[in-house]
Amino acid sequence: MNINVNPQERLMFNAFLIMFIVHTAQVGVGIAGLPRIIYLEANRDAWISVILSGVLVSFVLVLMIKMLETYSSADLYGIHMDIYGKWISKVFNLLYIIYYLSVTYVILMNYIEMVQAWIFPKLPSWLLMGLLLFLIIYCVLGGIRVVVGIAFLGLILAFWLLFMIYTPIKFMNFNHLLPVLTASPKELMMGVYKSSFTIVGFELLLFIYPYVKEKKKALKYAIIGSGYSTFLFMLVTVVCIGFFSEDALIKTIWPVLSMFKIIRIPNLERFEFIAVSFWMLVILPNICMYFWVATRGMKRVFQFSQKKAIYFFAVVLWTLSLLVKDRLTMNTITDKVGSISFILSFIYPCFLFALVKLKYLIFKKKGVDL
Repeated sequence: MNINVNPQERLMFNAFLIMFIVHTAQVGVGIAGLPRIIYLEANRDAWISVILSGVLVSFVLVLMIKMLETYSSADLYGIHMDIYGKWISKVFNLLYIIYYLSVTYVILMNYIEMVQAWIFPKLPSWLLMGLLLFLIIYCVLGGIRVVVGIAFLGLILAFWLLFMIYTPIKFMNFNHLLPVLTASPKELMMGVYKSSFTIVGFELLLFIYPYVKEKKKALKYAIIGSGYSTFLFMLVTVVCIGFFSEDALIKTIWPVLSMFKIIRIPNLERFEFIAVSFWMLVILPNICMYFWVATRGMKRVFQFSQKKAIYFFAVVLWTLSLLVKDRLTMNTITDKVGSISFILSFIYPCFLFALVKLKYLIFKKKGVDL
């Protein structure tokens, strides 16, 4: 396996699209329940935890880009090869492949649960999983440019959902947000930690970086995309805290969707049905990116056909949907994946950055290029 990826010119895309990739990778099914999860830790200061999360993401993005700039056109799979060698790198790369496949599964199952809870209670999980996998396969088979195009269109087509939050804002009680800074530093940090599964996705930049044309602009657009995600997370958190009472917010699993209940449109009694349906456009770019990275890893690391990997992983995900049938088990799996995501998205990239820079300094003194 080569350390650097040298994609054909037709597969590369402009740097400004990184904004859409980072944002759509971060905003998925998790945002529907994010305010409640953070509120359980930081109470009325939950929105501060969101801001701190955004600052942390920006810091890690800077380290990622600086690490990637050390190479001419490497992705994380290639960096592992360079740092750990041929055999140990396979272990780390396989870990990331399994992780991204697990994240895809968790997102899909949580969305299926959302559909079953709000629209079709008796719809079998395997049927909806099959339909969603059909869409994913169709998108990922088109290659990286199609996946990036889905990220762009997904944000544009679902952007109108942002304006639907205007109605709950009119019913907010701003006293619910006061007094400010009552949470301890530990509670604020726990809020940051608990939001990790929702705000991750920015680390996908480690895999798509070789396909960016203007690499010098990558950091700027990545920060913009992450900044918009942070603003959106903070907005829905503030509105949910102001809209719900304390007991209601703690007991509401998907507070963002629950707020949509008060929206009334002529000839449409249940607007949340539309919101849940359109939420598929929010998660589709999300899961397509994760799925592409996992299947691309099989080709890069094990020289396994990416097309065969797409079909094989799709069968694995569909089979797993038959095994998990209760919410408690799914919550446990989600929590475990969330804990792993914090390590692989925040802690490990910082550690790897230190290793890359250390090796770069050693080789530079010896007059050897990476």
